[in-house]
Amino acid sequence: MTKLQITVDIVLFTILERQLHVLLIRRLAEPFRGSYALPGGFVLENESVDEAAHRELREETGVEKVFLEQLYTFGEPNRDPRGRVITVAYYALVANSHILRSGTDAADAAWFALNKLPPVAFDHQNIIEYAQQRLRNKLDYSNVGFELLPEKFTLTELQLVHEAILGANLDKRNFRRKILQQGIVEPSKEWQKTGRKPAQLYRFVD
Repeated sequence: MTKLQITVDIVLFTILERQLHVLLIRRLAEPFRGSYALPGGFVLENESVDEAAHRELREETGVEKVFLEQLYTFGEPNRDPRGRVITVAYYALVANSHILRSGTDAADAAWFALNKLPPVAFDHQNIIEYAQQRLRNKLDYSNVGFELLPEKFTLTELQLVHEAILGANLDKRNFRRKILQQGIVEPSKEWQKTGRKPAQLYRFVD
């Protein structure tokens, strides 16, 4: 009987130069030695999948203390040449200020624009695409960009986050009307000085 193994893979997004980027590591071990892949690895017997996801991310990239959300379980029979391996995928958005460092089984860790990804190992291309679609869908009903913005922000700053995630420019007036109708942000009593007139600051509704 084939032994079933469980891994975790993490799709970590950030925004650089107004484009959505994903964090990849270069593998030092077989299979796919030398190829880029998502941070991740096997779940240890004494840890939960959540604990494994945070540990692997910390060990392989140096990124820690981020909120990870379970994305999906990928279990195609031939997805991993090492045997029957099911992976629990996670995703998150983080600020690009995190300092990256490679771990013991990764040659380097770096951000890649989604429209300029290198070939990736396993079925990680499918996982990345699934995560990107989930992220886009969440824009319609959640404060998904809170990790990328300060506590108080302008609607212009929020629009730039949405445009990066969607990969498209948005009409300013329609965007603001839609955001305010959704009720996920509320105005503060503070204003930000700009080149012309001050812009009101908003915050996410808890």
